[in-house]
Amino acid sequence: MSSLFSSKRTVWFPILALAIQILSIHSVLSQSQNNAFLYHKCSDIEGSFTSKSLYQSNLNNLFPQLSYIVPSTGFAASSSGNTLDNVNGLALCRGDASSSDCSSCLATAIPEIRQRCPNNKAGIIWYDNCLLKYSSTKFFGKIDYENRFYLYNVNNVSDPTSFNTQTRALLIELTKNATTRGNQKLFATGEKNIGKKKLYGLVQCTRDLRSESCKACLNGIIGELPNCCDGKEGGRVVGGSCNFRYEIYPFVNTA
Repeated sequence: MSSLFSSKRTVWFPILALAIQILSIHSVLSQSQNNAFLYHKCSDIEGSFTSKSLYQSNLNNLFPQLSYIVPSTGFAASSSGNTLDNVNGLALCRGDASSSDCSSCLATAIPEIRQRCPNNKAGIIWYDNCLLKYSSTKFFGKIDYENRFYLYNVNNVSDPTSFNTQTRALLIELTKNATTRGNQKLFATGEKNIGKKKLYGLVQCTRDLRSESCKACLNGIIGELPNCCDGKEGGRVVGGSCNFRYEIYPFVNTA
């Protein structure tokens, strides 16, 4: 993980959720930085590949495909190779990221995941602006329950019970918007008045999911709010298939 960053606005503590266990990650991240690295995971379950193998060759073919297609659409899922050495991958850019920001994020993520997971047959890496995932298993259209972590602001709100209720209501409303027929990006942002302040939110799913699966994925992680960020001024649950974020300041790119 990354070393300590300073931030005048927000300091985050990440917590990784793998299956049922929740593990603390001993580091601090500042999410005020553009395209910040969030987390990565190299999977050992699917085994490893050797240098100059057919699997590595297929992976070398897959990554350029994704980096070429994704910036113009914001998402792509693709496979490379035959049945025995097939590599499956997807890349997703945040719904409000520009094409150039998307391209820049992937240009960073691809060599980084190669370095961090040099011989793993499966890996995933998250940045503020993009997600990159690959595997020997064909995972398209399935909710990823294994790869998930939390980020939360260390600052507490004055009335956590009311704030938690308002946060949940906003995220549920955004989930409805993201999964409404015609919303092909499976992405939604919005805001909600809380007294004299405003609460801002974002939800998003990978586009290999159907809207029903996207809704199920988002409802599942929204249900983790008490564990993730109870009474915190800002928080996220970030997964391999969906994520949400909320803040008490505007963070969505409107340009």
